[in-house]
Amino acid sequence: MQTRRDFIIQTPSIIGLILGINACTFDDKAKKRILLRSSWQTVNIGDIGHTPGVLALLEKHLPDVEVRLWASDVGNGVKEMLLNRFPGLEIFTREDEVSLERAYKECDFFLHGSGPYLVVANDVEDWAEKTGKPYGVFGITYNEGNMSPKVNILLSNAEFVLFRDSFSLGYAKEIGVSSKVMSFGPDGAFAADVKNDEAADAFLSSHGLEKGKFMCVIPKYRYTPYWLIPSKNKALDEERDAVNQANKEHDHLQLRKAIIALVEQTEMKVLIVPEDETQVAIGKEMLYDPLPENIKKNVVWRNKYWLTDEALSTYAQSAGIFGNEQHSPIMCIGMGIPAIVCRWEQQTSKGIMWRDIGLGDWLFDMDNEAEVAGIVPAVLAIAQNNEEAKAKALKAKMVVESYQKENLKLLESEIEKLA
Repeated sequence: MQTRRDFIIQTPSIIGLILGINACTFDDKAKKRILLRSSWQTVNIGDIGHTPGVLALLEKHLPDVEVRLWASDVGNGVKEMLLNRFPGLEIFTREDEVSLERAYKECDFFLHGSGPYLVVANDVEDWAEKTGKPYGVFGITYNEGNMSPKVNILLSNAEFVLFRDSFSLGYAKEIGVSSKVMSFGPDGAFAADVKNDEAADAFLSSHGLEKGKFMCVIPKYRYTPYWLIPSKNKALDEERDAVNQANKEHDHLQLRKAIIALVEQTEMKVLIVPEDETQVAIGKEMLYDPLPENIKKNVVWRNKYWLTDEALSTYAQSAGIFGNEQHSPIMCIGMGIPAIVCRWEQQTSKGIMWRDIGLGDWLFDMDNEAEVAGIVPAVLAIAQNNEEAKAKALKAKMVVESYQKENLKLLESEIEKLA
């Protein structure tokens, strides 16, 4: 039987427990929650990279805000990679109806992640109609190729819309999109910081590639041949395939010349890498196989696809990257690694971001032969003056980070309004 003395002794502990429970309940209710809509697909390390980049920014600038990830696809090891970097992150897809319904009820703000356009316009619309809660858009491209009256309205009703290149921002303003705040917002992948040093070190060591003594190169056709990826289950697009075949030699010739120049004129080796699953074969066909035999001994072709974490750990040890892709260069600049981007008419305006962050002379239009001629000299300059090139990359990184800081202040102010 409990005595009066026992009760008096235990009372402070009981009161403390009650107050603690009340405080936890209060804090739980006061905690603000963001529903991040992202992770579009897993066959491209750039599309994967959007998500950890935005998550890292939210972690850094809004550490007291809970983030839940509504993903389109986190298969093929991507979910495990994200959880390794962000332990405790709640991740779910559309199929998890319970988690989705709970997120609609408990989250305070919907953030559409970085991407090639407003990827999930229907979900943005659904959030607005069902919850009446605010939403914002982080780092997208927008042009006449993906514009629609519906999207114009959704963008205009957003608390803010960040465009990842100045052309998209100007275009949106020109056609009358009128969000409360519209500004330049660098692609989320700039902030991606997932790493897999163990896998990268093992690969580099097994192929004789030393830190700072190799450059990476990425091939790409004008249109991604998704029909070659079994998981996409797409039929051959004959029109797009014809464009690819007609331009593939032109679009890879200067890259091969740059590889040869690096081997002949510097002590650099070259690593051919993919950004998406289709580029493994393209790298062999268009870059490695046509090389002279005496050059091949200093060139490594990566014969399998990889995830963003291993790619970043590899890029971090390189002297730089060049090629026909955008997001590997984006993630390299995010680490202060020099990066050259080659682009063409069939791509969106996203490449213009290179000019927006001060890297215009590392951007080449493959449809302009005068610019094409500058690719090899630019690659050689990075290899031969690597410290200078890294300083330039770091300067661009600082520009990106200054925009990121301001962009996250926008989100923070929206979250504060909900208090």
